[in-house]
Amino acid sequence: MSRQPHPEVDLPRQLPPRGSACDGASGASEGPETPGAPGVSDAPGVPDGSRGPGGFAVFRGTSRWRATAAVFTSLAALAATSLVTGPALAEPAAAPCELRRTEAHHSEGVDTWNTAYPRPTRPLNAVMVFLSFPDAAPLTTPAELTADYFPATSRFFERASYGRFTLRPHPVSHWTRMPHPSTSYAIKRDWNAAYRAAYLRDALAAADRDVDFSRYDIVYFVADPDAPGVDSDATKVVNLDTPLRADGTDIRRVVTVFEKHPPDRLVLAHETGHVFDLPDLYHRPADGKGDWDTYVGDWDLMGSQFGLAPDLFAWHKWKLGWLDPRQVACVRGPGSTRLTLEPVGAAPGEGRRVPMGAAPSEGRRVPVGAAGPLLTNGTGAPEIRAPGVQLFGTGAGTKLAVVRTGPDSVLAIEARGPVGNDVATCAQGVLVYRVRGGADSGGGPVQVLDAHPDTESCWNDSVYPPLADAPVRAGETFTVPGDGVRVQVEGRTAAGAWTVRITPG
Repeated sequence: MSRQPHPEVDLPRQLPPRGSACDGASGASEGPETPGAPGVSDAPGVPDGSRGPGGFAVFRGTSRWRATAAVFTSLAALAATSLVTGPALAEPAAAPCELRRTEAHHSEGVDTWNTAYPRPTRPLNAVMVFLSFPDAAPLTTPAELTADYFPATSRFFERASYGRFTLRPHPVSHWTRMPHPSTSYAIKRDWNAAYRAAYLRDALAAADRDVDFSRYDIVYFVADPDAPGVDSDATKVVNLDTPLRADGTDIRRVVTVFEKHPPDRLVLAHETGHVFDLPDLYHRPADGKGDWDTYVGDWDLMGSQFGLAPDLFAWHKWKLGWLDPRQVACVRGPGSTRLTLEPVGAAPGEGRRVPMGAAPSEGRRVPVGAAGPLLTNGTGAPEIRAPGVQLFGTGAGTKLAVVRTGPDSVLAIEARGPVGNDVATCAQGVLVYRVRGGADSGGGPVQVLDAHPDTESCWNDSVYPPLADAPVRAGETFTVPGDGVRVQVEGRTAAGAWTVRITPG
């Protein structure tokens, strides 16, 4: 099983006319390489009452959409700051700290959304088409391959989005036969554009007999993992400047899956992240050798699907629309700003109730109406008490602090701990990383800053031990090299939030 991440490719021109696996394929050119299940609805195109193995919906019939909405309320919600000293400002309106979206591939800009991609703020339907070949009899079933990816992929996004996004898989229940042997497509990691174009053309033509593509937001083509010409390192997203056309709809990108059975952990979640305009965060060495994970280590799925803390950065959650504006604090100096940051993985409803009179383990509390500075106890709202109960850490508090360091760069500061998708994390604390809006996917748009550059951690499990202990721990102060921004972690609240003082340089 390879621990190298999968690249993403662009296919700038129209696919060639239909033909053999190689004939007429020269019209495709390759762009630069960059490196409780949620409800599964009745599939668009499924006969009433029809269900495949495992309860997954299959084809065709009437679509049933069950609209869901996650409503988050916070009484007397206030600014993200818990205590401000000096003239520094932490603004719940984060516009001054937004990076502008650029022409970079998968730009990390958050000022606008790239409408060429579906934004995952509503339920999205994904069709899974399973492709077999004349040169191999499948040793697995579509149901077994579906179980390799779902419900795990949907659960990842459900947790990462705090329930704001649902990925609905619709697997075809049978194999779809490709017209040519698997070996004829020359499948490999750095795939020849002509062969790749022929593969996509043939797959779409074969599947279109059974699938109404107009009903789906995402397309997964899953190859028989045991076919002799299938290379598990070739899994990737193919982006099409000139979209494919089927059933009256444009298909602008396809996720081509060539994984073994069972597959790499969370590989489909990583590839689906590209469908939502998220970049590759790993570094691909020029010779293909050496460390791939030097930019972000374990700390984001888009860096490595093998990471111990694979939840998405709070910056990505802001970009995707999963954070409310008040959950992002724009810190501007001079002076210092004190914030209470909740762990990125903590969802609403995961806070703890503490009996009245039991003080937080680290930190202070001020009753509503009391004189003096307001403390938010990690929720972004003042303390509101029911009889005999103190509420802490509802999961709807501040998740991200941002300090602008240049026209196209910021420092992002967030808390990470063993909760949600990060339950297996090697270390916890306050993570600091740099974000650049003009850097391409694979070009280091995000780089984690190591608060402990002289130590390493979790050698047996981490994808990059030098960054496994990168977060700033309670009681520590980290000064960002070159920018002079100081991040002081003062302590923790009873709910597990982190009290942080940030001083811009």
